[in-house]
Amino acid sequence: MAGLMYYLVSSLPSLGDLGSVPPLALGALREHAAETAGARDLVEAVLVGDDLLQRDAALAGEIETPEPSVLTVEQARGEQPLPAHLAAEADPAARSVGGDAVWAAYFRHAAAVARRRGSRFLADWVGSEVALRTALTTARAKALGLDPAGYLVAAELADPGTDFSELVANWAAAANPLEGLRVLDRGRWQWLAEHEAWFSFTDDELAVYAARLVLLTRWHRMTAGPAAGGG
Repeated sequence: MAGLMYYLVSSLPSLGDLGSVPPLALGALREHAAETAGARDLVEAVLVGDDLLQRDAALAGEIETPEPSVLTVEQARGEQPLPAHLAAEADPAARSVGGDAVWAAYFRHAAAVARRRGSRFLADWVGSEVALRTALTTARAKALGLDPAGYLVAAELADPGTDFSELVANWAAAANPLEGLRVLDRGRWQWLAEHEAWFSFTDDELAVYAARLVLLTRWHRMTAGPAAGGG
């Protein structure tokens, strides 16, 4: 298994800095990771988050043709039901935004995958993503004079030790929504740089690669046209 993981990791193309052209399609990475169950599960848990961002954008009319790597195109367009593990929870705890129930199911699914596969990176990544989403939701709600409690998503998974106050302040000060998205993705890129598992040749290293490739792909979409998905 160690030899196979060495091959899987070392045969991937190198990733450039944020803003460079992605050297690999997300779907191709999923196929690459399919040779081992652990790597496949971790990579898919990361990639499906990008699929859901595209789904949100498609449902909002922001994009016409989503290009999901895990979901089907019909699921990404909202024309077919999502897989059971991503379906909205039966009791969404009075969330004020319908799509939040799907995101809650997603983050809890990703956290469950991290536990099942013993992935410290995926667990930390979920905690960071939820913490950032919580910080953004709180800032938006306060700006509108609303109680953020009804808008939080899977808040119990947020990493309590992560401070995104400076990043959120920079996001709020951005000149336009597109630049705001770029501010957030720069913060995510920096977080990955601090948590990457270089040369370990484990499933986690492929998960880190997937998270980086998602950001490169998203950034490329933003420069090529309207942004797909939100923060």
